[in-house]
Amino acid sequence: MLEDLKGEILEYEIVGESFVDIKKEFEGGDKEVLKVAELRRLEQGGKMMEEFVQEFRRAVRESEYEERLLIEEFKRGMNGMIRRKLMEAERLPTSIEQWYEYATNLDRHWRESKREEERLKG
Repeated sequence: MLEDLKGEILEYEIVGESFVDIKKEFEGGDKEVLKVAELRRLEQGGKMMEEFVQEFRRAVRESEYEERLLIEEFKRGMNGMIRRKLMEAERLPTSIEQWYEYATNLDRHWRESKREEERLKG
């Protein structure tokens, strides 16, 4: 199409058709860029890990990230305390699914421990 435009040869009878073709050609890239940006914006904050994992999984769809990069983005977005605990573990998770599971379990135990501390104080 660009060749036709450079040579000033337009095969389209209606200008609108060319815009439809341009949109089709570049639309896929936009979705991927948006998904990558969404992944990079995600942070656990005060949310439970289960909620963060759900948000992360939604953002992963159509991102076309490799597993290794997914793990890095997931580690970046989780709370620092949980990330440190996981990185100090004797055996690191090796897949994104293991990261989800280990992080969720650690977060659950940490929250349970905090509730127990509060109960014992009161």
